Amino acid sequence: MINKFKQVANSLFEIAPHERLKVLFLSLTYFCIIAGYSVAKELKDTVFTIIVGEYYIPKVRIAAMIILVPAILFYALLVDRLRRYQLLCFYSLFYSIVGLIFTFLLSHPIIGMANTDSSPYRLFGWLFYFFLEGYTPFVVSVFWAFANSITDQEGAKKNYGLMVAGSKLGGMFGPLLAWLWLYLNSGGAVNTLARDIFNHQILLGFFSVMSLIIPLIIILLMKKVPGRYLHGYEAVYQLEKKRSQEGRGKSNVLAGFAMLLKYPYVFGIFCIIFFYEIINTVLSYQRVLIAKTYATNVVDGAFSVSAMASFLYQVVFLVHFIGFLISLFGTRLLLEMLGEKRALILVPILHVVLLIYFFGFYTPFAFITTSVLIKAINYSLSYPLRENLYIPTMKEIKFKAKSWIDSFGGKFGKATGSVFNWLAQFVGPAVSFSLHFVFFSVISGAGLLAAYLLGKKFEWSIAHNEVIGVDSQEELQE
Repeated sequence: MINKFKQVANSLFEIAPHERLKVLFLSLTYFCIIAGYSVAKELKDTVFTIIVGEYYIPKVRIAAMIILVPAILFYALLVDRLRRYQLLCFYSLFYSIVGLIFTFLLSHPIIGMANTDSSPYRLFGWLFYFFLEGYTPFVVSVFWAFANSITDQEGAKKNYGLMVAGSKLGGMFGPLLAWLWLYLNSGGAVNTLARDIFNHQILLGFFSVMSLIIPLIIILLMKKVPGRYLHGYEAVYQLEKKRSQEGRGKSNVLAGFAMLLKYPYVFGIFCIIFFYEIINTVLSYQRVLIAKTYATNVVDGAFSVSAMASFLYQVVFLVHFIGFLISLFGTRLLLEMLGEKRALILVPILHVVLLIYFFGFYTPFAFITTSVLIKAINYSLSYPLRENLYIPTMKEIKFKAKSWIDSFGGKFGKATGSVFNWLAQFVGPAVSFSLHFVFFSVISGAGLLAAYLLGKKFEWSIAHNEVIGVDSQEELQE
């Protein structure tokens, strides 16, 4: 019995000796990224709600897609001028410093939360939302691009699940601290505005500190892990090394966008993010409305920002707890049993099952359950599967195209979902049910097709030592 347990444990958690230190540092980095962002992400909605108004959330998600374009072009310039680990350090420091500035400004009597007159003309609320919307493409995405560039396909299959498990611990740690802080500092029945503002400043300060720790861990990784273990897919590594020696290592700022349109494989990655974010946005908007109802006193109608944030943190903690269990015990096992293609196909199938459950019961509890499980599956299973797809690609795709994909795939998906949310406000409850059912069915079916085609191409590329992002595979043979 004990021997069987050891065999199962080894199959789930075994790490090659030369990979252990690298996996440890990457897991710690991802822990800090998600611990901080899980807290700040919910502040994005609460701060925007109190300063601008919750009914402008669909519009700000559309605006974010446009606002981030210049930032992506600037990022593309940095990709060719900074080493890969330096890029992650730069953006982590940026978010730490600017986060501290926003922390200070939250208490400003005119532009901050102290001014309780919600208005779409209050620029601070929009800027705060845009700032945090950029965290995914410029920190989370850059982290994965860096991890993909120093990990081969076998390392990704065996270790990405553990790295994600580390992030889920961060995802529980951050929201749990935030939840406890808000509970202990709620002031009982009295919830003053000053206390709400102070609570938000503490939580945003926590996000800034977590962002500051990230560069320290990455610098330690680069110093402690031997260079021979810091390159990934061998065919890509050798080709990029050859191009660099020949002075062909740089490309223009629009190279990533061009590759997104040029290679169907890259566009397919865009599609699976796009389809997921549509579903997530439609569900998230309803979640915010439920949270605001929860935070409103039924007796006097008083609204508490801290109570709303506390409710959202409870939901986030649950998402990461379930995600932790899936990533620790299921992700690696599913990859080894099913392979990349079948595991990719499994994700939209699970989405369909959960949505059928939601529409079958159509209650607030069913909605929260569906929303939590879809998010948990995305973070713990879909995310590492999606990142595996970048293993056989060139640097331009891993970094430049990936920034366009994570920005526009996510933001365009959010914008599409927000437009649907806006249109759904004009129909009655009976029509709304049918409209949501048909909408989710179409999106889930498209996601299933994209997952099948991507998985098929990935497995063929690995089997034939193909590099995605070169015009001719003959270059690999030279």
